[in-house]
Amino acid sequence: MKQDSRTFAVFGNPVAQSLSPLMIGAAFREMKIDASYQALRVENAGDIPLKMEKLDMSGASVTIPHKTAIMPYLDTISGSAARIGAVNTITRLEGSLRGDNTDWTGLVRPLKEALGIRGKRFAVLGAGGTARAALYGILNEGGLPVVVNRTAQRGEQVAKEFGCDFLPLEEAGEITADCLVNTTPVGMFPHMDQSPVSADILERFPWVMDTVYNPLHTKLLRDAAGSGCRTIAGIAMFVHQGAEQIRIWTGLEPPTALMEQVVLEKLRDDTD
Repeated sequence: MKQDSRTFAVFGNPVAQSLSPLMIGAAFREMKIDASYQALRVENAGDIPLKMEKLDMSGASVTIPHKTAIMPYLDTISGSAARIGAVNTITRLEGSLRGDNTDWTGLVRPLKEALGIRGKRFAVLGAGGTARAALYGILNEGGLPVVVNRTAQRGEQVAKEFGCDFLPLEEAGEITADCLVNTTPVGMFPHMDQSPVSADILERFPWVMDTVYNPLHTKLLRDAAGSGCRTIAGIAMFVHQGAEQIRIWTGLEPPTALMEQVVLEKLRDDTD
């Protein structure tokens, strides 16, 4: 590796299935940035700063299950990441580690492009880190979210924290909203025959968004299309959150169209 080459990685457990190395690696090459990006499995979040120092990394992505656990090991945390309670982006500068969250940006951009957010009502399925990013982003843009979760105690806690309503999952069919947003991993490869909600309630939502990007067309999105809903696939959030990471690390504008193209090609090849 050249002396001036920069090193990046995505840390998670498991992480081998991540398409971030494919997507961000393609972006770096297109941008003529001399950098590598790899997937590294770590069992403990505390090992991430040690590995970043050992490999002299400029930055890293953080995925499940370390997005919250990594926070005490960082020197500074952005306001949005602190409010969300999760970090998915680390920048290392002169040995100091800063945490950011780009999940909310990744989710907000496709929603704004598709239907707009201000004054719209969103049913957010889940109460984990991605749900918290969705709630933060929707509220930040003037939307009206309601938390829908299988476990009432956790869902009520998150809803109270963000100052919005809560409904248990079994009452999802009673919600009227402009868009249903799935932030749970239900339907993710290899469990592609699963959906977080029954198909018969989807006609209540003009729009349905899934944050799962593999497979490209989840059962939820297939059911939604069959119910006459307009859909937003998880690849949109995945590309936009990765693009925002590149902006943070480099200060440059990433080739989002290319990033989407390489991920689409990979996902389509995997289904052939």
